[in-house]
Amino acid sequence: MEFRPCIDIHNGKVKQIVGGSLKDEGDFAKENFVADQDAVFFADFYRKSGLRGGHIILLNGADSPYYEATRQQAILALEEYPQGLQVGGGITADNAPDYIRAGASHVIVTSYVFKGGIIRYDRLSELEKTVGKEHLVLDLSCKKTSDGYYIVTDRWQNMTQEKVTYELMDRLSDYCDEFLVHAVDVEGKSNGIETELAGLLGDWCLERKNSEGKIFPVTYAGGVHSMEDLQELKQLGHALLNVTIGSALELFGGTMKWQEVLKACK
Repeated sequence: MEFRPCIDIHNGKVKQIVGGSLKDEGDFAKENFVADQDAVFFADFYRKSGLRGGHIILLNGADSPYYEATRQQAILALEEYPQGLQVGGGITADNAPDYIRAGASHVIVTSYVFKGGIIRYDRLSELEKTVGKEHLVLDLSCKKTSDGYYIVTDRWQNMTQEKVTYELMDRLSDYCDEFLVHAVDVEGKSNGIETELAGLLGDWCLERKNSEGKIFPVTYAGGVHSMEDLQELKQLGHALLNVTIGSALELFGGTMKWQEVLKACK
């Protein structure tokens, strides 16, 4: 289990928000924390801490008046920690190479690929050609329904027809280097992890490791707010899932101690 740090940027500022509250209209989000420092500060902090594979997420749409300020924060953070961070939010085949050139190790994609509620394999192939499978992370962030977890797009506002299953993950893993999965129903609420989802992801990772002899990286995000949550996630994920912690971390105004979290993940 690796700890993967995050830099969420909304309206040009580093924030922690309640995931399900995000609205394009009025650029609204329910905020848990707004940092005084900029994205460069956090990129530098993660670099000095020796952490790699963290993600920068742009939480404004491309048509937002705040989008350019948000994008600039992301670019500056990538330049501060070249090859140490991934970036997502509005990524397309057209702009993905720009972020790689700016220093991103990977681009993170959801809405461009899950367009119209279905998987666009033509767009997956296009991304593979422009940046390469080794630089692509697919975001399978999802909401729970009566019959399972379904991927959501457009800053977690729109449901798709794509259910998170072993079969889906097997197919999509042929096109990318990692998965990032936000449990949207609990994201930013600090009320505990989505155990069913964590178990599903962990079991897939274990099956994949047993069949191929290597780990396919999957990062879980959502609801971790105590060391007990972290240990439960470690157990459900067979110590194979990576983890992101946002609002509950002392770095973002929470109670979970930075060094204790890093020690537990190691």
